[in-house]
Amino acid sequence: MVKASPLTIVAGRLSTANWLASPNCNTRPADTTIDTIVIHNISLPPNEFGACGADGIHYVKALFTNQLDWNAHPYFQTIQGAEVSAHLFIERDGAITQFVNFDERAWHAGKSSYLGRPECNNYSIGIELEGSDFVSFTDEQYETLAQVINAIYDAYPKTQRHLTGHSDIAPGRKTDPGDYFEWTKLRELVAKKSDQ
Repeated sequence: MVKASPLTIVAGRLSTANWLASPNCNTRPADTTIDTIVIHNISLPPNEFGACGADGIHYVKALFTNQLDWNAHPYFQTIQGAEVSAHLFIERDGAITQFVNFDERAWHAGKSSYLGRPECNNYSIGIELEGSDFVSFTDEQYETLAQVINAIYDAYPKTQRHLTGHSDIAPGRKTDPGDYFEWTKLRELVAKKSDQ
C-alpha cells in the first residue's frame, strides 16, 4: 500500500508551494481526466539560473505571469508576446512555485500528442525544472520533484502510469528535459518516497 506523500494537494493546490497566479490558463474540457505528468526544463536567459529583472522578480516567474520585460535581455525579443505557464516551477534549490491550479489547464505543452491523444494541455500537469538541456539537474530538484510526483499520484491516481517529457510529446519541436535528465534516478526516488 502506498503511503501518503509528505506533500499534499487540496483543491488543486500543492501544500508548501509558493502561489503566484498566472493568467495563462483556462478551464479543462468537460469530462477530462487528469492522467499525465509532463516534465520540462526552462531557464531565462537560456542556460542562466536564478536571474531576476530590475524589479527583483525571477525571469521565469515573470514570463509565466506576463510581467517579463522584453527589453531586459536580447533573447527575450525572440519570445516577445509569449503567453505560457506551467502548473509548477522547481528552482535549482528545490523551491516550488505554483502558477496554475492543477484542476485547470496550464499552457505548457503547445502542439503535442501522447499515446495518440492530441492537445496534452487538456489532460496533463506540467512541471518546469530550472535547467537546460546542457547541464545536470540538482539533487534538491530530484528530491523535490519525487515528492511532488507522489503527491500528484495520490491526488490524481491515473497519472501513476503516465510520466513523460516534453520531448516525448512534441518530438522534433522540443528537446526538454534533455539528455542530462536522469529518468532512472527520478523513478527510483519516486518509488523510495512512496514507501516512506
